Amino acid sequence: MDNDTTSYRPLPSEAQHLKAKAPSIRARPIHTYTRSLPGEQSSKHGANRRHRPRVSSFKELDVDTMLDAQTSHAHRTAIDSLTSRPTQRLHNQPDSLDSLQSDDTSPISLDGSESSGWSEFITFENELTKSWRVFSSSRLMMLALVLLVAMPLLYDTPLLGKAGPSIIGAKAGVITRSEPQEKDFVDGKLVRRQAITDTNVCNRWSQQSALVNGTIYLYGGRNTTTAGQTSDTWNNDFLTIDVTKSWDISSPVIARLPQPSGPPPVSNGYLWNSYDTLFLYGGEYSDDPITTPSPYLLWQYDIASSTWTETQNPQTSAGNNSDGGNQPVLGSAEGAGISVPGLGRGFYFAGHQDPYTTPGWSQQIYRIYLKSLLEFTFPGYSNDGVQSLSGGTTAGSGGAWRNITQGGIQDTALFPNRADGVILYVPGYGVDGILVSMAGGTNESFTQMNVIDVYDIASSTWYRQSTSGAYPILRVNPCAVALSALDGSSTNIYMYGGQNLIPYGNQTQYSDMWILTIPSFTWIQVDTSSQSVPPGRTGHTCNIWDGQIVVVGGYTGPSSNGLGCDSGFYVFNATSLQWQNNFNSLSGGDTQNQQISQQKDASGLSGSYGYQVPVPVQSVIGGKGSGGATVTAPAESATAGPLATGKPITYTVTGSNGAVVTETGTASSTGSSGNNSGKSGPNIGAIVAGVVAGCFAVLAAYLGFCAWVYRRQLALYKNHVAMSQRAVAAGGGEKSSFLAATSSGGSSGRKQYSTDQSSRKAGSGAGSSGYTPVPPMPMAGEAPIGGNSTANSSVEELAGEPSYFGVLLNPRRSLRVINRD
Repeated sequence: MDNDTTSYRPLPSEAQHLKAKAPSIRARPIHTYTRSLPGEQSSKHGANRRHRPRVSSFKELDVDTMLDAQTSHAHRTAIDSLTSRPTQRLHNQPDSLDSLQSDDTSPISLDGSESSGWSEFITFENELTKSWRVFSSSRLMMLALVLLVAMPLLYDTPLLGKAGPSIIGAKAGVITRSEPQEKDFVDGKLVRRQAITDTNVCNRWSQQSALVNGTIYLYGGRNTTTAGQTSDTWNNDFLTIDVTKSWDISSPVIARLPQPSGPPPVSNGYLWNSYDTLFLYGGEYSDDPITTPSPYLLWQYDIASSTWTETQNPQTSAGNNSDGGNQPVLGSAEGAGISVPGLGRGFYFAGHQDPYTTPGWSQQIYRIYLKSLLEFTFPGYSNDGVQSLSGGTTAGSGGAWRNITQGGIQDTALFPNRADGVILYVPGYGVDGILVSMAGGTNESFTQMNVIDVYDIASSTWYRQSTSGAYPILRVNPCAVALSALDGSSTNIYMYGGQNLIPYGNQTQYSDMWILTIPSFTWIQVDTSSQSVPPGRTGHTCNIWDGQIVVVGGYTGPSSNGLGCDSGFYVFNATSLQWQNNFNSLSGGDTQNQQISQQKDASGLSGSYGYQVPVPVQSVIGGKGSGGATVTAPAESATAGPLATGKPITYTVTGSNGAVVTETGTASSTGSSGNNSGKSGPNIGAIVAGVVAGCFAVLAAYLGFCAWVYRRQLALYKNHVAMSQRAVAAGGGEKSSFLAATSSGGSSGRKQYSTDQSSRKAGSGAGSSGYTPVPPMPMAGEAPIGGNSTANSSVEELAGEPSYFGVLLNPRRSLRVINRD
């Protein structure tokens, strides 16, 4: 007698759900393990079913290897206990979805006898329950699949209130492997940390930078991971470079910070800094792919807590030479920025606005260039130029903004709109110091660098100052830093690189270094012809520390130039004027890295520690490495403003033994030097300049004298010609004017004519009102008429028209002519 098989089904498992997700997978048929129970009766149908191959999703997914072939009695008991009724399905039954295809069910009781109606009902109930379970599991799996796909697509939409990178519309290309994202438990929940900045890039440029307490902060900008990459270059990378330690340019001391989720990925903005906070202003959004800019928000980064905070809807305040206030602060890009922590202010000059800086700006409207100066007063600082901060009132947590548009020549045609320039802070001259603007331009013109725009911070007024010496080629997007001499007698601005935008599509990147020394305002080009110089670049940043210029990044031209990837880290020694392979950290400086003599003065320039005035600069302004400049005023005299009336902040420098090393004088508008113990011997340069100036003065006087003589002689000549023409008209022939008249007595003797001397006025160019013939020339063999050889010399010398060149070569002859006549 055949025994009916008993099939013990495992609990609903992950394998069954996976099969429900992928019903198209065809299972391999196998036989299930069966067990005969004593007393069970087989049915014809059951006997046939026993020999039919069973379909198992476990076998297809290799899960059945996990099941023990000899299932224990205890295991079966545990499974049986899960049913709510004592009657169990003990006959052959297909797994999973096959249950819906069952032809017949033959429920039996525990004693092996077939039950009637009640057993059939129980069997039907079990079948219905199993079908519902399978159907519910399938629906749940489909819902989970939909959510799995839909959630990432909704991640950056307002529906979920999230802000993150969209995965829609991503361009095809090589995707570089990023580092695994770290996770933390916060309040019992697993959360994703912010992505860590990747420093493995090919090129980096147009980033924002700031230097605080020996740390260079770099935010955003653009970068590529391969040499040929042309799109998806904008980023919100955030990293630091430690300049309190020495390092090689091939391996700078870099710290990778988390990419902030709030501040946008922008380039060509500016990162202002106080002594403990960074402030991000402006910048342009991506143009490939096109990204719509958001309304400007002020983002602040607290260095101590490493946190970003935002201030929404910043508004301008009324103040000196500014707009009326209560205007929204708009973003802009490619302006010139500078931080002045000692005053608690940041400045952003000029720049441009277009669809990538300002929301709502149409792509059909071309960009506009600016010439306004945006001033930001840091939280906790006062500013007498702002009405709401006068009298010592300090700015709140969002700072205070002033848009200066009417300062001096700023609203005149002499003051051009521009972008991509640089602006530097120079202490002294005015109450709060001055700002010096250089370079920049538009898509059609460049800003000249033989005339520099100077801004007096205290009076909120712009002036212009002419420079001397050969000046740099016109350019945009250079970088620049300012360093102070130990005694403050000179401030030297170093400008490096940049590019010429004309002609379009064939831009030229520069690698030259220039120095503008102040107060002389003389340009000096650094000779680097014998050095290994970095490739020309633009859009790079420069920061100064320990008297060394740290250059980061820069665009070096299209990939077709063959330069490939650029390490982007270079160091220039501002004292020796040499490019070097490492940064050498100096010991002994304070947190602001000021010169030792200036460490108690908040206006002392940061980064100047260890700096000495270079020899080429000394040869122009006098003095020595520690200072003592003898040229203490502009070479081209200032006519107005702080450079005409002010003076630099100077310091007495003492040696280790207490002796005075240098003691500077004060500036004067006439350029005279003050008392300076650092000066020794005569000023050779001044002597040579005086001799050359004297020679030019003598030459100018001689040329002027010759011009006067020439004009006198030319007037005499014209007078004689006029009289000759009148004689021709009266005598009827050309020669009659030069022949003597015959006397009434028929004598052949010649009549002597006298000239009217009163008619020959110097420079008159005309004769007398009456006719006065030209005295006749003597015939061959005759004595001159009148018997005096000199009486007619002037006539002889007027035979041809005089020339100025002839007067220069023989002034004595010309003098004889005009003196005799």
